[in-house]
Amino acid sequence: MKKGTIGLIIGLGLVIIVVISLVGGYNGLVTKQENVDNSYANLDVMLQRRADLIPNLISTVKGYATHETEVIEKVTEARTKLVNANNVDEKSEANNELTTSLSALMVIVENYPDLKASTNFAQLSDELAGTENRIAVARKDYNDVAKSFNTSIKRFPNNLLAGMFGFEKAEYFQASEKSAEVPNVSFE
Repeated sequence: MKKGTIGLIIGLGLVIIVVISLVGGYNGLVTKQENVDNSYANLDVMLQRRADLIPNLISTVKGYATHETEVIEKVTEARTKLVNANNVDEKSEANNELTTSLSALMVIVENYPDLKASTNFAQLSDELAGTENRIAVARKDYNDVAKSFNTSIKRFPNNLLAGMFGFEKAEYFQASEKSAEVPNVSFE
């Protein structure tokens, strides 16, 4: 074999290796991006389930606690914000508001023994508690795949591919600093 032919074969082999690496890297980023999108959609389903339970819960509470309108209005407003949120940041903020207002609502419920004994309220509360647990799991799953994706687009050589093909960092679904505060409800 001639030296030129050997050089051509080696050069062609290197080009093939580089192309296969680029295709594999790109496909890996696409897969991780799809995982982020899927996980976000799953989280969104849980948030929507919770939002769908809220009107029934509010109706039940209204029947027993007619003078607690401020807290009920805050829950309703927070639910509306969650339903109308369009991205991770908006959903995260609206979710935190809803969690805070629901906590305040549950404090009020403690003062209405008849309400707590209501079968309808008990069932709705159980469904809401189960949904809250599913949301926590979905948030963790989403943040895990977002972390994996974000790490991938920052590592070499994927960072080059991510820049060339427009892959952008996935936002984390975070709890606000307010969510650690205990709701203050006054009955004066």
